Amino acid sequence: MWKKRILALLILLIGIGISYSVYKSEPGLSKSSDLSADVERTTFLSKFPFKLGLDLSGGTHLVYRADVSEIAASEVTNSMNALRDVIERRVNLFGVSETNVFVQEGGFGREGENRLVVELPGVTDINQAVTMIGQTPLLEFKIENPEFDPLAVQEITIDAHSIGEDGSLIIPAFDNGGVERFINTELTGKFLDRAMLEFSQQGGHGGIGGEPIVSLRFNKEGAELFEQITRENVGKVIAIFLDGAPISTPVVNQIISGGEAQITGNFTPEEAKLLVGRLNSGALPVPIELISTQTIGPTLGEKAIDAGVKAGLIGFVILAILFILWYRLPGVIAVIALAIYISIMFALFKLIPVTLTAAGIAGFIISLGIAVDANILIFERVKEELKNGRSIIDSIEVGFERAWLSIRDANTSSIISAFILFWFGTSLIKGFALTFGIGVLVSMISAITFSRIFLRALGRESRGKVMRFLFSSGIK
Repeated sequence: MWKKRILALLILLIGIGISYSVYKSEPGLSKSSDLSADVERTTFLSKFPFKLGLDLSGGTHLVYRADVSEIAASEVTNSMNALRDVIERRVNLFGVSETNVFVQEGGFGREGENRLVVELPGVTDINQAVTMIGQTPLLEFKIENPEFDPLAVQEITIDAHSIGEDGSLIIPAFDNGGVERFINTELTGKFLDRAMLEFSQQGGHGGIGGEPIVSLRFNKEGAELFEQITRENVGKVIAIFLDGAPISTPVVNQIISGGEAQITGNFTPEEAKLLVGRLNSGALPVPIELISTQTIGPTLGEKAIDAGVKAGLIGFVILAILFILWYRLPGVIAVIALAIYISIMFALFKLIPVTLTAAGIAGFIISLGIAVDANILIFERVKEELKNGRSIIDSIEVGFERAWLSIRDANTSSIISAFILFWFGTSLIKGFALTFGIGVLVSMISAITFSRIFLRALGRESRGKVMRFLFSSGIK
C-alpha cells in the first residue's frame, strides 16, 4: 500500500510543479509587481509563451483579389496555392509568427473571383502589413507579339513626360494603336527556384567587380518552359518584366537549356542585392490587389481572454462543488485529477506550441467535458460494485475495467473526428480540432491513470463505515 501512496504523492507533486511553472511563466496570470517580474519568469516554460491567435492578441486582417484572367482555368487552383505559399514565406521573413494565409474562391461579388486572406497576429500597423505583402515582386517573361508592327508606331512627341530622371528617353511598351509589343508566356516567378547575385567580367560602375547581374535558376518545370520558349524565339527578344515594367530585353542567340537565365538591368550592387532578396523570398505567380483591410486591437483580445479565464474559473469551481457533493472522496480525487489535466494541457499548449484562438479554446473546453464524463462513468461503476457487496479495492478495480470499454470507444471516435476536422478543415477549424484532439487524448490518460492511482492509494480493504460513507453517493 505504501508504494501506491508514494506513487500518488509523486504524481501530485509533479502536477503541482507543472501548475506552478505554467502560472509563473505568464506574468499576466500572477498579479505581481513589476519589480519581481524578471525573477518570476525564470521557469522552464517561460521560454515558451502562449501564442494567441488574431482574435485574442489583435492584429491585421487583409483581403487581396487575385487577377487570374491570364491563367488557364485548369491552373487557377495551383496558381492560388502557389500565391498563398509565397506570401506566407514573405511575411514570415519579417518575423511575424503564426500567420494565417488562406484562399477563398467565388461568392464575393463576381463569379470566379479568387481572394487571398492574410491574417497577421500582433501587427496592428496596416501600412506595415501592406508593405510586407506589396514588396514581393511579380516576375514575368514575355515574347514579341507577332501582330506588333514597329513601322506602324506613330511618331513619339518628346515632352517633359518622355524624359526620365537620368535624362534618357522613355520608350513606351505599347504603340499608339494599342497593340502590345510583348505578350505573356507561361513562364513566371512561380517557377523560380533561386536567384543569385553575380558580377560580369567587364568593369562597370567604376570598374570595381564588374557589372551586377541577377542570375535566375528555375525548377524542373520552369527549365522545360524556358528551353521551349528560347527554342521558339531564336533571334528574337524575350523581355523580362518586374512588377509590370520591362527591366531587361535580351535577344535569344541560341536554345538555352538547364533552366538558367540572367537579368542585366544596369543595376547598382545595392539594387541587385535587394532584387535577389525579394525574388528569393518569393515572386508572386499572379498579380494581386488589396481590396479590404481590418485591424483588431489588442484591447478587444485582452477582454476576450479575461472573460474566458473568468468563465473557466467559475465553471471549474461549480463543477468541483458538484463532484464533491455527489461523489464525496472520489469527487475530491476527480477534481485533483482534472486540475492536473488542465495544467498538462496548458504546458502542452506552450511546448508544441499551439496557437490559441477562440475556436481552439472552445475545443479545449469540450475536451474538458469529456474528461469529466470519463470520471463519472468510472465512479458510477465503482458505486454499483459497492452496492453489490464488493470491497472498496475490488470495486475500484472492477469499476475501472468495466468503464474502460465505454471510455475507449467514446474517446476513439472523438479523436477520429478531430483528425478528420484537422485534415480537411480550414485554418479556423484546424485550431479547434488540434486542441480538441490533444485534450481528448490527454483526458483519457488522466482519467484512467491519475484517478486510478489516487483511488488505489486511498482505498482500503476494510469495510469500515467511514470509508464506505466517503465512497458512497453524496445525495440519496
